[in-house]
Amino acid sequence: MTAGNGPLVGVYPGTFDPITKGHTDIIVRAAKVLDRLIIAVARSEGKGPVFSTEERLEMVGQEVAAMQKFRAEVEVKAFDNLLIHFCHQVGATVLVRGLRAVSDFEYEFQMASMNARQDSEVETVFFMASENHQFISSHFVKEVGRLGGDISTLVSPQVERRLLERFGRLNDGEAS
Repeated sequence: MTAGNGPLVGVYPGTFDPITKGHTDIIVRAAKVLDRLIIAVARSEGKGPVFSTEERLEMVGQEVAAMQKFRAEVEVKAFDNLLIHFCHQVGATVLVRGLRAVSDFEYEFQMASMNARQDSEVETVFFMASENHQFISSHFVKEVGRLGGDISTLVSPQVERRLLERFGRLNDGEAS
């Protein structure tokens, strides 16, 4: 699988604050169809993330390392510029996006259209969330975790532990 004469390179952008099982599902599936996948962690300091960029890079890197061997080469990088400019920097011709529900479509459609105006050679490819991941969002994971709910089915044990530590909710025996 190649784009022109080179490998097919894709970028999966997001804040990943934190990375969820929905994100890892998209990563695994995108890595089946690309030669190289760059997981692009947006700095997004203006959004007030729970975790710093460095912490999010570390968590995403740990999740990728813990997954099965990929067909594609998978890397994790931070970015703080226009997404299309980042794609140019890394030689990507595919933008990977996940769709959970119809409610995601309008926003994603607008973003894909704006990116196409910036560079029509970079294609946006949508992956529908798997049935058991359609409701997962980082926002809800943080909210449920902050309020003491069970997030163990939404994130990996490592991410759960970090979230509970951040919220001061880690007790002996929790998230072990």
